[in-house]
Amino acid sequence: MSVLPGFLTVPHTSRFALTRGRTPKALVSHLPEFDNAIDRSVFPPDDDLVCADFLIDGGNLVGVGLPGTFDGEIALLELDESIVLPAFTELHTHLDKGHIWPRQSNPDGTFAGALEATNKDRVANWSEQDVRARMEFGLSTAYAHGTRTIRTHLDSLDPQHKISWPLFAEIREEWADRMTLQGAALAGVDRLIDDDVFKDLMDTILPHGGIPGAATYMIPELQNVLTKMFRAAMDAGVDLDFHVDETLDADAKTLLVIAQTAIDLGFEGQITCGHCCSLSRQSPSDIDRALDLVARSGITVVSLPMCNMYLQNRNEPGSPPHTPRFRGVTLLHEMKARGIPVAISSDNTRDPFYAYGDLDALEVYREATRIAHLDHPIVDWINTITQTPAKTMGLKGGFDIDAPADLVLTRARSFSELLSRPQGDRVVIRNGKAIERVLPDYRTLDHLFTSRES
Repeated sequence: MSVLPGFLTVPHTSRFALTRGRTPKALVSHLPEFDNAIDRSVFPPDDDLVCADFLIDGGNLVGVGLPGTFDGEIALLELDESIVLPAFTELHTHLDKGHIWPRQSNPDGTFAGALEATNKDRVANWSEQDVRARMEFGLSTAYAHGTRTIRTHLDSLDPQHKISWPLFAEIREEWADRMTLQGAALAGVDRLIDDDVFKDLMDTILPHGGIPGAATYMIPELQNVLTKMFRAAMDAGVDLDFHVDETLDADAKTLLVIAQTAIDLGFEGQITCGHCCSLSRQSPSDIDRALDLVARSGITVVSLPMCNMYLQNRNEPGSPPHTPRFRGVTLLHEMKARGIPVAISSDNTRDPFYAYGDLDALEVYREATRIAHLDHPIVDWINTITQTPAKTMGLKGGFDIDAPADLVLTRARSFSELLSRPQGDRVVIRNGKAIERVLPDYRTLDHLFTSRES
């Protein structure tokens, strides 16, 4: 286990104030005192940062104000203009797949290679004990990095769904004081054509609070399956979450069908669509048509830039080596301009779909900023790992007054500083107290890889 150092010490008293911090204005835009409070004192105003004090009492955040607001007979922690963020929210992860890389890597880096390798490992090795160990390892890393909310997809093919869903419900309860967890089913849309298979899936996930979902492809039965899924979700009063068009094939347009189905059926729940890679290869007219429908349907799109760049435009087996040109990152700027809610997330972690990663939402934000030009201006893109995914999950994700004081303090004073270093000395506050940031040692998983099939 590695205990990570923090750059300052948080008071042990129940009532104290963090003073002279900085935070993105987008996170305090609901507070009128910050309307004209851009900090121009040291750094250029392009960062859209404001100076702020934060009052914590009894584990809750009870106030956010301009500097000096909470001065008085309380303990003050001087932040020296360090950036303060709310704890992070990850909308799209795969805790059940995580960390199988040492046992089952991707033979060629392709999507097909990832799918085959993962299927092989799941059939051979995914017992309750195996999945629990890897899920808890992933949760421990996310918690240490400052995440408080995660939605994970769970492979839900028979018989795995009978193992993973009851286990997920147990882990969600065990982690309830540290992490808010949601689960979404994952199965190929072709598997759900069969009504008995679909009924069995719904009967399994709904008692455990699961969200129906599927990976969608352009199959002849797509509309019928989507209609079935939407109607079942409406009957159950639950949301939907899809893996959508995870390909560079410009003819992959299931996003269009999902959006139109939501409109036609008057679906009122939340719909999340992940990936949407094929949009990056479509014509302007096709893009306009798709995004207009997505905007009307209320879909939230979550981009997974690190995973997409790992898999997309790989050399096909047997072909000459080539440098990737098309990376599969979806059209975040165009979506945001239409008012479509957009989020970013980790996706896979050390498995055949992505060989790297540590469920560090700040890393995801840093890389997404570089990959997708989430800057110039940087404005409110921080919402992609805080307020937007939380709202999609039906939760709060900002500086919420009279809610638990779940914060991430960094030594950085500007976005340039924040995004140039990994912020390994960040301080994570949960319920008003600094946690001991312990990253689990990879060696604790070694027993999973020495006695099982590979």
